[in-house]
Amino acid sequence: MDPILNPFDYVTVPFGDWSEIALNAVVDRWRSPLLAAKAPVQSFLNLIQGSLVAVPPLLGLLFVAILGWVLSGWKLALIGLSCLGFIGLIGAWEEAMITLSVVLTAVVICVLIGLPIGIFAARSDRFLSILRPVLDLMQTIPSFVYLVPVVMLFGIGDAPGVIVTCLFAITPLIRLTNLGIREVREDLVEAAKAFGASELKILFGTQIPLARPTILAGLNQTVLLSLSMAVVASMISVAGLGRMVLEGIGRLDFGSATVGGLGIVMTAIFVDRYTQALGSSRSGRQRKGGGT
Repeated sequence: MDPILNPFDYVTVPFGDWSEIALNAVVDRWRSPLLAAKAPVQSFLNLIQGSLVAVPPLLGLLFVAILGWVLSGWKLALIGLSCLGFIGLIGAWEEAMITLSVVLTAVVICVLIGLPIGIFAARSDRFLSILRPVLDLMQTIPSFVYLVPVVMLFGIGDAPGVIVTCLFAITPLIRLTNLGIREVREDLVEAAKAFGASELKILFGTQIPLARPTILAGLNQTVLLSLSMAVVASMISVAGLGRMVLEGIGRLDFGSATVGGLGIVMTAIFVDRYTQALGSSRSGRQRKGGGT
């Protein structure tokens, strides 16, 4: 073919080779420190996972019902009981608890890292201009692509699964924390300054409380993305419902794959409804308090 019509047969950029060289350089220099940094993640995961797995299912259902009733009333309690009860009835209780432990560990780490980054981005336009393309890249990379560098840097297992889940799920929390704080009305901030409030007092007493619904929306998205990535991470030996699906597909075991898939759906519904209720219950209490 004429090279003018198809120049890519003759001129290409070896981007794949460059990426491999860069990743190998990072692995050679940083793998040992990163493996050491994996230890606290593993310890925290073991704590949560051991706690959830050790709780008897009946006590777990009772706790979920009470929590749902406190957050939003009997309807939420019924949803929680139905979802987790169904998971137990199909024989996937322990796998669901393992998946929940991975999700909870990842969400806690995302909050500890993502909230400060989002707050700093809201208070610095220069930092936001640097951060935005990084977040765009993190949000558009397919989830499977994260697995390769994480495996090369941290190995396989549950702790690397938590790390890859954090990388995939942290972006909405950072973005919506930044957005929520920036959307706080300027006159309210100026009023707080006029009363002599310090920058920290303005941040924690005015901006974050008013931005709370937006921040919680970001947290909800982070939780759901963590759940979806925890399933994908079964490809690097992360236990739980995702492994049931993966093993079912590998053995052409439709029953096992179906149980794992239904468990994931029920877990997603349960997690989504309860995280949404965290925001709506607080907002309802604030409105009632303002009206008395």
